[in-house]
Amino acid sequence: MVGRNYGRCLSIIIILCGGLCAIFSIGLLSHLLKLQASHETRTNKKSIYSVKYKSVVSENKPKKTVIIQAVGDIIPGTNFPDHRLPQNKNQLIPQSVRKYFKKADILFGNFESSLTNHPYSAKDISRGQVFAFRSPPEYTKLFTDVGFDIFNIANNHSLDFGKIGFQDTNKNLNNAGIKTLGHKNQILILEKNGIKIAAVGFAPYEFYNSIHDLKTATALIQKASKKADIVIVSMHAGAEGTQALHVKNKTEVFYGENRGNSIKFARNAIDAGADLVIGHGPHVPRAMEMYKGKLIAYSLGNFLGYRTLSTVAQTGYSMILESKLDSKGKLESAKIIPVRMSKQGIPYIDRHFNTVKLVRYLTHQDFPKTPLRIKRTGEIIYN
Repeated sequence: MVGRNYGRCLSIIIILCGGLCAIFSIGLLSHLLKLQASHETRTNKKSIYSVKYKSVVSENKPKKTVIIQAVGDIIPGTNFPDHRLPQNKNQLIPQSVRKYFKKADILFGNFESSLTNHPYSAKDISRGQVFAFRSPPEYTKLFTDVGFDIFNIANNHSLDFGKIGFQDTNKNLNNAGIKTLGHKNQILILEKNGIKIAAVGFAPYEFYNSIHDLKTATALIQKASKKADIVIVSMHAGAEGTQALHVKNKTEVFYGENRGNSIKFARNAIDAGADLVIGHGPHVPRAMEMYKGKLIAYSLGNFLGYRTLSTVAQTGYSMILESKLDSKGKLESAKIIPVRMSKQGIPYIDRHFNTVKLVRYLTHQDFPKTPLRIKRTGEIIYN
């Protein structure tokens, strides 16, 4: 009896132990499954956060941009028909001005002299208001030291010493690493900061790309826009002097010469694909305009004219125009850095902001509806 009861008790104990083990096993399994699920959740969250982080990094990646600085007319003195050169060529562009150029990815200027030793001028300078300028070829080093990348040569002084002087000027500049702009049918291509920039130069003369031939100009600019991310157009146009401060939508004539319709040409250039139009030639600053979201500077005025260019009144007002564009040609920012030429024609930074005041006034007068405003300190604001 006792043995039978003992056996029954032992069976019950075994059954109970088995049940408890099963319960424990199920609980342990359940706990393990929860741990796995929790780990997977954490892993998935980490993965999601990682994706989000990468996305934010990607979105905050800096845009590619290029800073283009431009100045107006440049004549570094002349040794024809008499000697009007400085003792030291390095004094022509002071360090106080040069330091502003350090920001530029591309530095542009309109060069209105010849870098040649050719003795014969192609002009009859005995006639009134006819000038021929010739600068020593070694002056090229001054401009490379300053940091110039492009010189426009499509103007009324590049042929002062005929084709020989013109060829010498181009050779001397190109050998020094400064590209020349304005040759017939030329599209100049540069690459800066991973951005391709095309530049095309125009003037009122058939020897260069003519501002009078809008059909050919349009085709050339359209071709340039297919080759590059950004297109810059250089425009030598308009009458000269303090009587030519205002730009008007009509043909301008100076000493019997058709100097073109600046407004018509510049807007046509933008319609064709230009992102920035830089004007020069009038020897005074002119108004600026935002046209279809693109900046047109109708004239930057004189920049350097050592004992050659007038510095009286507004002919002595000058500027460095600074424009920042993205890889699609959109204007990110722009400003006028005001410059004033000394009586000898040497540029200095103008702490009185005379050029800014003048361009603000002219812009308001000539383009009252343009979505562009110029702050007192020179920053250009636009919609």
